[in-house]
Amino acid sequence: MRKFIEKLFGIDKIRAETEASVKAAAEAAKLAEEATAAAERAKEAEELAKLNPKERATRKNEPYITVLNTHVNKDNVRNGFFELDWNDQFVLKLKQEGYGFDGDLDEEIVDRWFRELCANVVVDEGLNVPVNTGVIDIQSVKRNNR
Repeated sequence: MRKFIEKLFGIDKIRAETEASVKAAAEAAKLAEEATAAAERAKEAEELAKLNPKERATRKNEPYITVLNTHVNKDNVRNGFFELDWNDQFVLKLKQEGYGFDGDLDEEIVDRWFRELCANVVVDEGLNVPVNTGVIDIQSVKRNNR
């Protein structure tokens, strides 16, 4: 009897149309969410593309180190230095690997790592000579994101 009354008054058609509308609205909402997420990903990718490598790594919470420049003494080519740049995540990684502790200057921690790295290069080359790194002059350069 109920079905007969619904058919008689067109309620069954209204119910079907309502269900179709609800389904279409749910699909539209899902498409809108996907489009919004895609737009946010595109915006983030665009912002990351504008950043330099250090800023990009820092934004992604990744360790970063690079050699900015290599300086060689014109009068004595055996003397020179590397100019390094790093982010806080790199220093944290070094601390986790045992190169430093809270309270140590970042420059000291990076220097310990760099000295060991250079010594390992000498050892890997099979040179059995004492490693003398000379005098290390650490100058902190104030930069953005440091």
